[in-house]
Amino acid sequence: MKATININNLVEIRKKGLQALREALGPAGMVRFIQLFENGYGDYTKEKYQQPNQTVEEIDAILKNK
Repeated sequence: MKATININNLVEIRKKGLQALREALGPAGMVRFIQLFENGYGDYTKEKYQQPNQTVEEIDAILKNK
């Protein structure tokens, strides 16, 4: 007998959907499948040249101040 899912409960749908993907594809396959739907944003090619030239120490200090 197939389990019923409350289609009005988005948390339940997400949980059951991820469970089905994990069972069918395995953990790595599930992640790869989900990545297919990530469109991203911005213009990486343009933006990568706009990043300031910072040392690891400078980046560490910035992150510690957040």
